Parts: sequence; C-alpha cells; structure tokens
Amino acid sequence: MPPVAWESVKETFAVRIASLDHLVLTVADIPRTIDFYRDALGMEPVTFSGGRHALAFGSSKINLHRAGHEIRPHALRPVPGSADLCLITHSPLDQVAAHLNAVGVPIEEGPVPRTGALGPITSLYIRDPDHNLIEISNYD
Repeated sequence: MPPVAWESVKETFAVRIASLDHLVLTVADIPRTIDFYRDALGMEPVTFSGGRHALAFGSSKINLHRAGHEIRPHALRPVPGSADLCLITHSPLDQVAAHLNAVGVPIEEGPVPRTGALGPITSLYIRDPDHNLIEISNYD
C-alpha cells in the first residue's frame, strides 16, 4: 500500500497491534542463557508448566526454546544465534557498560547513535552465549 494510502486508512484499519508481548529465542543451552540474561541484564527467570522457561522484563518476556526441542508451533527455521534484539533501558549507558565489564561481557560496539521505534536512541551492542546481537539503548 503506498504511503499516502496508508495515511488515509491507518486509524480505521481492521487490525491494530498494540505492543509486543513476547518473543522466542532458540538457544543451545537454556541454563547458560538464563544465567547470562539474569546476570548481565537483570531479567527475571520464570519457569512454566512442562519445564518451559522464559526471561521476564518490563511488560514483556523472552520465551526460551532449546534447539531441536522447540515447542510447536515454532519458527520455520529456528536457529541459535540468528536474533538481533533492541532492548530499552532507563539506566545510564555508562552504568550499563560498567556493569557489563564487571560481569565479563564485552561490548562489541557503542555507545553509538541509532533510531528506535519512537525516535533517536544511543546504543551499546553485546552478544549473548549463542552470539545473538543484543542492542541496549536509551532514548535521547
């Protein structure tokens, strides 16, 4: 749909997505992933019935599927290390960088200016144990 046409229908479009509830990461090692996201980023580990695992933060969560044991339905080609996530923090990025350094997580890049969903952001980039790219950002 051309941009002009979208502008004329977006307020009355039949489907209005409000937010992202959760996403799924396919990982090689769930305990190692939980340790990383808890210790590096302060996410809360959650266990559900059937031994399902997630990481809670803010009003969202990351569900964890072990590679080769994905819960159906799942992505067509679930592969560890294929994600690129941007996480927003209210912590100053120098504080984030100091903490990451203290827990032994190298910063791959940053701080650098980027564009978030709501405007300009400043970002640091790290890799999780599966080498997913994790962007940690503040809105400017």
